[in-house]
Amino acid sequence: MAEELMRIELDYTYTYDQFTVFFYGDQVFIGKKDYPIGQCCVDVMNLDELILGEIDRRVRQFIPAARKLPTEKTDSAAALAQERLNAVWELIFALPVYRDLKMDEACCFHTFRRLMADREKWAQVRDPSSEGYAIYQGMMAGLACFADSIRTFRLQIMEMTRTYFEPLKRRTSDAYAQAYSRFYSDMLSIGAHIFNDEFEQSFPLEVDFVPMMHPTEEGRVFVAEESTFNSLADFLRTEFYRGLALGNAPRQCHNCGRYFLLTDGYNTCYCNNVAPGELERTCRKVGAHRKEALGKAYRTPARKEYDRTYNRLKVRKQRGKISVDGWNAAVAKAQELLEHSERGELTDEELKRRFEAF
Repeated sequence: MAEELMRIELDYTYTYDQFTVFFYGDQVFIGKKDYPIGQCCVDVMNLDELILGEIDRRVRQFIPAARKLPTEKTDSAAALAQERLNAVWELIFALPVYRDLKMDEACCFHTFRRLMADREKWAQVRDPSSEGYAIYQGMMAGLACFADSIRTFRLQIMEMTRTYFEPLKRRTSDAYAQAYSRFYSDMLSIGAHIFNDEFEQSFPLEVDFVPMMHPTEEGRVFVAEESTFNSLADFLRTEFYRGLALGNAPRQCHNCGRYFLLTDGYNTCYCNNVAPGELERTCRKVGAHRKEALGKAYRTPARKEYDRTYNRLKVRKQRGKISVDGWNAAVAKAQELLEHSERGELTDEELKRRFEAF
């Protein structure tokens, strides 16, 4: 029984270059957590570049020690290579996706001790014609380009969301598909000049369909798509495009500049994070007010009608006839209607009638 339990446990222990997630509906299940599809992409878009830079620095320190080891088989050389590899794992395993998975720490953090203890594997590492040699060299090559693969992904999403999605009047799966078709066509012709590589959207993926117990809803079983990936970048591309097909997409907040996930066609340009310089109010609550202040110099008929509505709501708030939360919600809704009008989706008369209902 103990052996069977161990086997099951190993089935669900992952490495950085092979891990499994489960897709179902509009959710992705990673370890014991579930997220709306597209959220992991957002989390990676918001990573500080300093983290990727530090991964690069630690990998550059690790690779010479790893290359030296096959010709200098000593305990001290193995210890140095392992110490430097562990410093890389400490950062990678804390990244989105990896931090929710049960990583095979016993293997990853003791790679070289195990390798040197296995004579057959060690002999292969030193034989350029062997599979073991290819695996060893591939490990170093994969880590060397790990951070750049994330940078390339982020650059693609940044360009797509800023140039192709930001002008959209609607945020639906159909609208995203139309925008992506333009992006795809452009990238086929000029992508190599932008990303210093061929524009490639295909990669190997292992898929299985399995029954799965819901992690939070007791007794619920569903059929999930079990997907095994060979890199974080491959998973992020898959999650991003699955989200796009559902109407989910990252957007950069017009107030704080961080990315957030727009789900199911919802259209707003502000996130729900606490706004810079605020203690409690979110970008979504303060953004409309700040736009109102900046827009005074461009008073179209629609803007003038909005200003009157804004001032009317402000007076109601000052007199205690509307709560602060109600005021924030009303101003945000008024700003949304103004944006519809400025895109030509509402006439001035229609806008005025909508504002009169406030």
